[in-house]
Amino acid sequence: MTDRQLFDSPAFEAEYDCDLPLGCFCSLRGTEFRLWAPTACQVTLQLYADGEGDTAERCVPLVREDRGLWRYATEEVLDGLYYDYLVTADGQTRATADPWARACGVNGARSMVLDMGRTDPAGWDGDKAPPLPPETVIYELHVKDFSWDPASGVPEAYRGKFKALCLEDTTLRGDGTHPTCLAYLRRLGVTHVQLMPVFDFGSVDEGGSPEQFNWGYDPVNYNVPEGSYATDPYHGEVRVRELKECVQALHKNGLRVIMDVVYNHTYQADSWLERTVPGYFYRQREDGSPSDGSGCGNDLASERPMCARYILNSVLYWAEEYHIDGFRFDLMGLLDAGLMDRIRRALDRRWGAGEKLMLGEPWSAGPTAARPGTVLADKAALPRMDEGIAAFCDDTRDAVKGSLLQADSRGFVNGGGLDPDRLAGCLTGWAHGPGAVAAAPSQTVNYLSCHDDWTLWDKLVYASGGDPRSGGCPPALLRQNRLAAALYLTCQGHLFFLSGEEFARTKLGIKNTYRSPLSVNRLDWTRAWENREFVDYYRGLIALRKGLPGLTDKSPRAGERLLSVSAPVENCAAALIDNTGGASPWARLYMVYSARPDTVELPLPPGEWAVLADGEDSFAWRYPRALTGTASLSPVSALILGQR
Repeated sequence: MTDRQLFDSPAFEAEYDCDLPLGCFCSLRGTEFRLWAPTACQVTLQLYADGEGDTAERCVPLVREDRGLWRYATEEVLDGLYYDYLVTADGQTRATADPWARACGVNGARSMVLDMGRTDPAGWDGDKAPPLPPETVIYELHVKDFSWDPASGVPEAYRGKFKALCLEDTTLRGDGTHPTCLAYLRRLGVTHVQLMPVFDFGSVDEGGSPEQFNWGYDPVNYNVPEGSYATDPYHGEVRVRELKECVQALHKNGLRVIMDVVYNHTYQADSWLERTVPGYFYRQREDGSPSDGSGCGNDLASERPMCARYILNSVLYWAEEYHIDGFRFDLMGLLDAGLMDRIRRALDRRWGAGEKLMLGEPWSAGPTAARPGTVLADKAALPRMDEGIAAFCDDTRDAVKGSLLQADSRGFVNGGGLDPDRLAGCLTGWAHGPGAVAAAPSQTVNYLSCHDDWTLWDKLVYASGGDPRSGGCPPALLRQNRLAAALYLTCQGHLFFLSGEEFARTKLGIKNTYRSPLSVNRLDWTRAWENREFVDYYRGLIALRKGLPGLTDKSPRAGERLLSVSAPVENCAAALIDNTGGASPWARLYMVYSARPDTVELPLPPGEWAVLADGEDSFAWRYPRALTGTASLSPVSALILGQR
């Protein structure tokens, strides 16, 4: 019998499904170790004084119990010691860290016994997320990117660390005037910060040069923070405490925290999961070879009960222990839809419906060898999944700026056109009408840039025939970028953008900078100041949107608010929106988007309209001027009007 046949058999599931909490638990009452290793014939616990030494100070055999559980309990308080296991299975004895560990030593090779209560910062018991906002505006950032630039005003010791996200009042080169980092985010108006992977990953040497860089989509210890973002990676309690301090600071400053999680693959196939239960946690093809839908050499078998339980409990652990407010699932299309629904229900039961955000990529890097009958959480499965699970919308992304597959591909903003049906799909979050792929706008994440692929700015430069390495911000491209922002920021669904998109962030034309140097990846805070009028354009649109129920409605019937769409002239699109049902003074919205290179005069629907935003000023809603009859649109610009 192959591993696949054994592990997918009903008999194996019936005998070994284990619902007890697993890992190491330490308190003043003692210490307990629990490991699920159903195929093992022997498990030995090895205890160490630190996270690096080669020789164990003590070895203790674990006792086998029912349902594949191995256990050792003692009245000793082993807090601060490090440990690993020797697991004998399939005729081999292999050393492994604890897959369920909550703390570890440098580079995650050895797990740590830790009383988690002593890692709580002052006031942690009272830490709460800011109230759930009526609108979701997500800002994706990388911990090291965010503060590495010396111009950020962050002290050198904290650059690229969790600690930098705790500093509330940094300014450009410390000038005391121009906010950076956390102060900048407060001013921008985003509601959620999405942290690119902050679990322990394997592509950076935690004890090596601080100049190392990787995005971090390389999980080693799923339930432990990454040590390279801590001020001390050698003492396991430090990374835990400093990530909690980071979350606490973001909450204090009005921001919710989303964690980017990668439950579709591990850094290496020879992982702690594999060493503990060889073959169980990974998908295999019929010939026994590893499945590779992730493009990383392995796929987790989320449809197997204990793998599903592992993922579910990991999500709940981060939400409980670290007060995380949402989860972005990398390559969600490799996970099964049933598990995603279970996670959604579990979060809702514990914290209330919708309190914790769930979003993910509804695709994979390739085909996966899931168990026959498994429904994967991809784009096709969205209408069958819980409405509280959102997915990134490539349809709107490509309609606005052009396909990611070709650098010179053009979307609406750079002359690619946009017919009324496609505009209707974009504006309703693709949850209404014949092109619907979602059950409600709550399932749609509108975005034009993220860490993957070119930045929005670099894509626009390439599509215009330019070279992002040449520098500068040509006014024609800034107009395209403003139009792009105005379009996707007026679509129903959640909003998401890459840090720095709002100041024309460039990565010098490199498509995927997952291991490019920090000179390419770091946020350029000087550029943010130089493009401050552009930043303010995003800021005004974000503030305007928050008060418009016609755009923020995420119910299944939200699409009915789209009263009409039209193409008044070539390369120009318009929409009429029902905006009733909230505190907004505007009963209807009329939104016009022009990609034309010339000024165009357009007739307006009957009645008096107020200008809420145009191609230059996204704060016009503060002092709205009246229009009747016709409106003049500047070249490559948008016009957002309100009617009482």
